[in-house]
Amino acid sequence: MAIFGKNGFVWKQEIAFARKLLVWQYEKSGTALPDERAISAHAQKIVADAHIIAKKSGRTVLEILKNKVTIKK
Repeated sequence: MAIFGKNGFVWKQEIAFARKLLVWQYEKSGTALPDERAISAHAQKIVADAHIIAKKSGRTVLEILKNKVTIKK
């Protein structure tokens, strides 16, 4: 199993972390949770965007995820 890359262990862990942050944001705001597919798709988009930003800015993906995760209204 690959560790890095879009199908790697690290990428999957980043998506799981982003999903947890999204669920937390929904619960914090009192908004109803969308279905699992919508949350997963949003988390994948956030992680992909975070990697692009990290490559350009030199910041870490984790730092970007913490700042970027917001719920769609």
